[in-house]
Amino acid sequence: MNAAKVRGNAKAAAQVRQRPVLGRFPLPLRVLGYGLVVGLGLLYLLPFVLQLVTGFKTDPDAAAHPLGLVPTTPTTAAYQRLFGLSQAGDGVPFLRWLGNSAFVAVLVTAGRVLFDSMAGYALARLRFRGRSLLFGFVIAVMAVPGVALLIPKFLVLNTFGLFDTYTGMIVPLLVDAAGIFIMKQFFESIPREVEEAARVDGAGVIRTFWSVVLPMARPSLLTLTILSFQSSWNEFTHFLVSTQSGEYETLTTGLARFISGGLGGGTQYPLKLAAALLATLPVAALFFCFQRYFVQGANSGAVKE
Repeated sequence: MNAAKVRGNAKAAAQVRQRPVLGRFPLPLRVLGYGLVVGLGLLYLLPFVLQLVTGFKTDPDAAAHPLGLVPTTPTTAAYQRLFGLSQAGDGVPFLRWLGNSAFVAVLVTAGRVLFDSMAGYALARLRFRGRSLLFGFVIAVMAVPGVALLIPKFLVLNTFGLFDTYTGMIVPLLVDAAGIFIMKQFFESIPREVEEAARVDGAGVIRTFWSVVLPMARPSLLTLTILSFQSSWNEFTHFLVSTQSGEYETLTTGLARFISGGLGGGTQYPLKLAAALLATLPVAALFFCFQRYFVQGANSGAVKE
């Protein structure tokens, strides 16, 4: 009798633990809570909806009804100008901006994934003189504001003849202190017995890293890939000081010149918001496709056995 009672109490306790937090409140409070969550979600989505709708408005309509959710006279003129399909000859070099951004972002992402993972593994596993001091420098770099490095970046690039080139745009971004820190923390969470077993089988340091440890770091590598692509795609200050001619403009620098009035007068809200929406889509699509791995990678190494 007592055993059955204990089992019943344990089952009831398990059901209470599994019940959602809002399920423990009365119905009116739950309705109020869900309504508040839905309202905040809609409020958060409102700028994106306005951005999408405004891209199909005319300039007078966007100026007269900036918060209107339905275009008075829907038109695709903004997207025609962006993709060079306008008959008025007032197109915007959006495709060139897009190509430069994609080219730089892909190379920077590949370089960061490779070099950050190698540096993180070296700091986590290899024993060499000055390792702690080197890691301290990595942490110190993370604490320095990027704005403080704008003039030194320009002087270095100009001295080595890399100013206004793809090399000057890509090479300084190939290694990231935050990426090294993320990979180091993950590699420290891997049991050393795995690497010791690989060494017993005759694998060297490089073979152990490439064939044994790196495949285990897939969640962190995907996290690093998303963060690297996002930061290089949205990079502005570095491209601002490393380029000058329109040939090397990316989406960020091109849109900044566009918004400042460098490509025509008037508000041009539909054109600006359409370009901003298209610039946002690649990063948003990448995140939503790999958000599960992103969360796993962000939690990797947080708890050590």
